[in-house]
Amino acid sequence: MIRSLYSKASAMLVLVMVLTVVVAPWTSVSAEEIKPLTPETAQAFLDEFFAKPETQGMFTGAAVSIVKDGEVLTEESHGLANIDANEGIDPEKTLFRVASVSKVFTAAAVLQLVEDGKIDLDTDIRTYIPGIPYENPFNEPVTVADLLAHTTGFEVRDPKPSDLHFDLSRNVSIEDYVKNNMPPVVREPGTSYLYGNFASLLQGLIVEKVSGEPFETYMQQNIFGPLGMTNSTFELSDAAIERMATGYGAPEVPVDVYAVTPTIMPHGGLLTTTSDMSLFMNAFLDNADTTNDVLSEETIGLMSTYHSSIHEWLPNTTYGFEAPFQAFQGGSSDQVIAKAGDLPGYSSYLWMIPEEDVGVFVTYTQSSALRNLLYSQFMSTFYPEYVAPIDFDDNYEVSQQELQKYEGIYKDLRIASMVHQVSATEEGTLVVKDAFLGEHLLAPVAPNVFLDDITGTLVAFQLEGDNVTYMKEGALNPMGYAQKGYDPEGFADISSEHAYAHYILPLQSLGVYENDATKDFSPDASVTRAAYVEKLLKVSGLRPSEAEVQFADVEGHPSAPYIQAALELGLVNGNTKGMFSPDEPISRQETAVIFYRSMAQIFPEGSFDEVKLAGDTSSWAVPAVKMMVALGYHGPEVTIDENGAAHFHSKEFLTKAEEAAQFYQTLTQPMPTGNLAAPADLP
Repeated sequence: MIRSLYSKASAMLVLVMVLTVVVAPWTSVSAEEIKPLTPETAQAFLDEFFAKPETQGMFTGAAVSIVKDGEVLTEESHGLANIDANEGIDPEKTLFRVASVSKVFTAAAVLQLVEDGKIDLDTDIRTYIPGIPYENPFNEPVTVADLLAHTTGFEVRDPKPSDLHFDLSRNVSIEDYVKNNMPPVVREPGTSYLYGNFASLLQGLIVEKVSGEPFETYMQQNIFGPLGMTNSTFELSDAAIERMATGYGAPEVPVDVYAVTPTIMPHGGLLTTTSDMSLFMNAFLDNADTTNDVLSEETIGLMSTYHSSIHEWLPNTTYGFEAPFQAFQGGSSDQVIAKAGDLPGYSSYLWMIPEEDVGVFVTYTQSSALRNLLYSQFMSTFYPEYVAPIDFDDNYEVSQQELQKYEGIYKDLRIASMVHQVSATEEGTLVVKDAFLGEHLLAPVAPNVFLDDITGTLVAFQLEGDNVTYMKEGALNPMGYAQKGYDPEGFADISSEHAYAHYILPLQSLGVYENDATKDFSPDASVTRAAYVEKLLKVSGLRPSEAEVQFADVEGHPSAPYIQAALELGLVNGNTKGMFSPDEPISRQETAVIFYRSMAQIFPEGSFDEVKLAGDTSSWAVPAVKMMVALGYHGPEVTIDENGAAHFHSKEFLTKAEEAAQFYQTLTQPMPTGNLAAPADLP
C-alpha cells in the first residue's frame, strides 16, 4: 500500500517500461545494415513503427518530428486529437501538453540571462529571489548551477494532487506558490542528483525577478517569438484549449481539461506543436539563422554537456536535458541529450544527437512506453553506435568482502516508498530486493558499477571516501539517486535475535524510527489511530493536508493534517458519528482496510476471495484481511493452520512491532504474479 500511495499509475507505467526493456531488447545491427537517415527512410521507419502490433493501444493520438542538418525530414501524426469529434492532428496547429519538456525552455531562458551578465551560475540563488526564506544547514549554498543540474539537495517537492484542478479561472503566481511550498535543504548541495520539479520552478521565478517581466512574457519575447514558435505558450487560454489535443487516461477514456498550479508553470506547463518543436530542434542544432540571437554557442554547449554523473556510463543532466533511456547492457550515451515529459493524459520525449545534427520529438495522448520503443528502435536502426552494448571486462571480479560495503537498505530520494535492500552473495554478486522487480542479481562490470540480470541496465554506486552513499539504478527510477540508510543503532529493548528485529532495524536505518540505541522501542505497545495514519503517510512520502480538518474530534490534534490527508485520499472514513477517535488503539483489521482502499485500482474486487481465514474477522474487513495475507503484509504473528487458513488476529490491537512488519513488507515484498489465493511466503 505504501508504494501504491505515491502513484498507482506511475507504478504501473514503470513496470510497463521495465518489461519493454526485458521483452524487447535492443536490436544489434551490422555496419552494412545501418540505414542512412533521409526523408524517405525516416518516413518508412515511422510507417512501419506505428503499424507494429506492439505499438497499438499505446496511444490515442501521436505526433512525431524528425530533423537533420537543418531540414525537417518528416512531421507526421497518427491516430486522433479527439475521438468523439473524429478530429485529426495537424502538426502545425494541434497543441499538446509536453509537461517536463518545458524545463528545456526554462533552462534556456536562465542561460540567456547568464549570457547577458545578469545571472552568475555559481551565485547563491538567494541573491536572485530575496524574500524567499528556506532552511540550509550546510555551509555550501544552493547555486543557480545546482538548480540547472538538479543537485540542489532540496527535500523533494513534486506537484501535489491539488495542483491539477478544474477551476480554469483560478490564478496562482509563481512567487506565491514558491513561498507557500519552499522546501528545506536536506543534503549538501552539489553532492547528489535528484530530478526536481521545484528546481525548474525556481528557475522560472529567477527569470521573472531578474528580467523584471512575467515568465510567460519573457518566454514569448525572448524564446518563442525569435524562434518563430508562434503556437507555443505557457498560458492555458480559451484559444489554446480549442486547439489542444484531448488527453486520454486509457484508450478511448478522455481526461477532462485541467489547469495547473502555479497557473504559469515553468517546469511543466508548456503547450506546443510538433512544427514548433522542429523549429526549436533545428535552432538548437545550430542550423537556423536566428540561432545566434536566441541560443548562443556557449548556451548550446552548456545544454549539450553533462554536468553531473555517477559514472561516465551513467550521466545525469546537462543544463536543461537529461540522460536518454539506458540501452540494453549499454548504459546512456553522453553524446545524446533527452527530455521526457508526463502529465495525466499526455506523454512526450525529445532527444537530439548534436554531433549528428539530428533531433526527434514525439508527443502522444496517453501514458505508455511508446516513447521507449520509438527511441530504442530509431537508434538501433539509424545510430546503433550510440546504443551499442559496452564491451565489459569479462574477467572483472569483486571479492565478497569488498561487496559488503554496498550492503544496506536504500531509499529513493524522489519516491520515498521505493526501497531497495542490497546484500552480497558468496558468488561475487549483489542481490537486490524491491517491491517491483522482486529479487534480482547485480554482476560487477567495473568499479562501483553493476549489470542488472533482469533489465540489462546498469546500476552504479557513489562513494564518499570508503563509504557508499548513493545508488543509481536504471530501470525503476533513473531520475535520481537512492540514498543508503544509516547504520541502525538498534533499541535498548530490541536484540538482534528479536522476532521483529529484521523489520524494525531497516526502518530505523531509513529514518522511520529514531536512531538512538539508548531508547526503548516498546514493541508490544499498541498503536493509536492517529499515530498509525501519520506514520503511514510519512513512510509513503506523502505530505500533510493544508485543508480544514473535517473530523470534529481531530481539530487541534498534532496528527490532524495527516488524518485529513488520509481522508482526502479515501483511506479513512471515521465512525458513524463522523468522529475519528485519534487516540484510540487501531485494530489490525482496521489497518488492513486502509491498505485495501489504497490498492483498489490495482486488484479488481474479488481478487482474494479464495484466501482462507481462521479466527474472527468483521465482515466489512474480510476482503482487506485476505489481501494482507495474500500479499504478505504482516509479520510472524500471522500463522497458517493445517487447513491452509490464516490466523490474522484481526480484532486485536496493532502493536508497534507489527506496524514495523507491515511497513517493511509493503516496501520490499514483491507483488504476486501467480496464485492470489495462496498466502505469501511468511518472513
